[in-house]
Amino acid sequence: MPPSGPNDSGGYDWLYEDESGRPVSRPVPQGSSVPPPNLPPPGSGRRGGQGPREPERPKKKRGRLRLLWLIVALWLAFMVIVPLVAWSKITKVDATPDGERPEDEATTWLLVGTDKRPKDRSRGRTDTILLLTYGGDGPSVLTSIPRDSIVDIPGHGRTKVNAAYAYGGPPLLVETLESETGLRVDGYTEIGFVGLRDVVDALGGIEICPEQDIKDKDARLNIKEGCQEVDGKTALGYARSRKAFASGDIARGQHQREVIGAIGEAALSPSTALNPFRFTKVATTTAESLAVGDDVSLPSFVRFAWKLGRAMGGSGRSCTVPIADMSVQWDRDRAVKYFAHLRDGTTDELGKLCTENGMRD
Repeated sequence: MPPSGPNDSGGYDWLYEDESGRPVSRPVPQGSSVPPPNLPPPGSGRRGGQGPREPERPKKKRGRLRLLWLIVALWLAFMVIVPLVAWSKITKVDATPDGERPEDEATTWLLVGTDKRPKDRSRGRTDTILLLTYGGDGPSVLTSIPRDSIVDIPGHGRTKVNAAYAYGGPPLLVETLESETGLRVDGYTEIGFVGLRDVVDALGGIEICPEQDIKDKDARLNIKEGCQEVDGKTALGYARSRKAFASGDIARGQHQREVIGAIGEAALSPSTALNPFRFTKVATTTAESLAVGDDVSLPSFVRFAWKLGRAMGGSGRSCTVPIADMSVQWDRDRAVKYFAHLRDGTTDELGKLCTENGMRD
């Protein structure tokens, strides 16, 4: 008869151990009511013998998940509501000329910088004239029109392009540019000098990278060469300065495009988008500084702003209208070809027609 111990295992406990020496389940002697040690006690499984019940998710964890979803929903609502409220503060102006207008394949916006506030009904001067064109298979193109460009202004003869705004406001400026370029201006937006300064300050400053020391008394500017963070007052002076450069108005156009690009970069940065106080301030200040055509909708303006950012961010082209010399006479042959590509949406074929200063390479 085999020996037996206190646990009646007959000294064969080693049969119920795995290779690592850990105990495993062993058979229950016939007639015993004791369940195997590795089975759950009676009544602990699911109804109908479906196995063990899944552990319930802790209430604390579910509460945190609900809180996270609530924060996300509130943030999305905030990001939608703030621009909608800001849009209601934007000044609307009549910028649509009378008479027959050109048709083209592209979408073109006119961006104007003036020396007056948007709510000021008097006519100021335009120091900044930019055309943003997008559509077709090519990249977006931002074109500087030097304010001293000699053009034909309907009803006023041949003179500087910025005189069109002084003579007849936005409608006459739009009509003049449509006649000269063959492009249809689909959207109009305008910002005053004071507004530009305030927007930069609301962003906490922007980065500019002058290639030389600049001292311009008229622009109230005195800065050193190299990349640097500047406030609104300095950014405005940089965008207006021209007398410190041999290229004059051409250099000013380049600086204006640089400032606009820096504003777009700062506006899309995490320090702005993720800071509710700064985001609200920037949206409100921008809206109070802008005027747009009375036919401009919020979705179309958002698309314009997105395309403007892409044009300045490296995925588009930044050019000056083709000119023949630094007296800002347009190079008519090159200009005709240039604007034809913009009208046809073939901006990927611009090649050397697009240059920073407008001169032939």
